[in-house]
Amino acid sequence: MAEETAARAWLATAVAEARAGLAEGGIPIGAALYGADGTVLGRGHNRRVQDDDPSMHAETAAFRAAGRQRTYRGTTMVTTLSPCWYCSGLVRQFGIARVVIGEAETFHGGHDWLAEHGVEIVLLDDPECVALMRDFIERNPALWNEDIGE
Repeated sequence: MAEETAARAWLATAVAEARAGLAEGGIPIGAALYGADGTVLGRGHNRRVQDDDPSMHAETAAFRAAGRQRTYRGTTMVTTLSPCWYCSGLVRQFGIARVVIGEAETFHGGHDWLAEHGVEIVLLDDPECVALMRDFIERNPALWNEDIGE
């Protein structure tokens, strides 16, 4: 299926961002916002630790990097991890049409809610994304619990 091939190629961008965040001492979650034509508009990674900013999630970083768009219709947010409520709200607020998710095994965020409100969800169950988060959570449980609000 061509759509899944594109989704997996786009996920590679988000994974590269997640790895960059981990290398900086942060939480390995990456994201990218793609336009309706398949071009990357913005990419980023979770920078909560690096910037001492609790609002700098991966999806937020990618969204900010994309800059102001005339419309978000037809865009796709690609993220290595199921989006939290904060990032799910961003998707709804700006009418992002689709969310491609690397994995929802280590954290099940708001993607069911997004689907209930008309956002197309593509859950890839990517083993690399699962392994990246499992390893991070095992090594950094306190930081992980801080990030997800527990």
